[in-house]
Amino acid sequence: MSVQERKRRERASRERLIVATARELAEQQGWDAVTTRRLAERIEYSQPVLYSHFRGKREIIGAVALQGATELAGAVRAATAAADGPRERVTALARAYLDFATRNPAVYDALFQLDGGLAYAQEDTPEPLKDAFAALLETLDEVAGDGVAPGLFTEVFWASLHGIATLTRAGRLLPEDAGPRVELLVDRLAMV
Repeated sequence: MSVQERKRRERASRERLIVATARELAEQQGWDAVTTRRLAERIEYSQPVLYSHFRGKREIIGAVALQGATELAGAVRAATAAADGPRERVTALARAYLDFATRNPAVYDALFQLDGGLAYAQEDTPEPLKDAFAALLETLDEVAGDGVAPGLFTEVFWASLHGIATLTRAGRLLPEDAGPRVELLVDRLAMV
């Protein structure tokens, strides 16, 4: 292995450590607890080393968001692949999405609530974000209905899921009613 290759691998390893540590800290104590100073202490590198990878917290949030988008896409695809029929796939999609939001609140915030410096719904949107949307579209395309643009339908369905996830987490909706909410969403919005 060349010296350059070793340095690239070490750099990539440090970057993964920074992102994993930021994510862990955010999941444990919230994003306010994630500072470059605390990250540097936890990973046992200096702040300048941290800044050599990320210009600041915003870019770290963006890196966590991209990682989360990949995980969300995988969770949705795994759930829908195991379901038979359109109704079951849409229900599995909704449950997988809400489960992801519940299990990964800091990652969910990085994806959809915080400024990670990422472009959404634009030409320069990063591939992991496009793929997360595509994972939703793949299932919802088949139930969008005649004359309804599948992308637009996916946006509305996604917005509904996001509202449910956000309001439940904020204590505005009862968590025990998650099942009936999903059923109502599937019945009325997806009409399957």
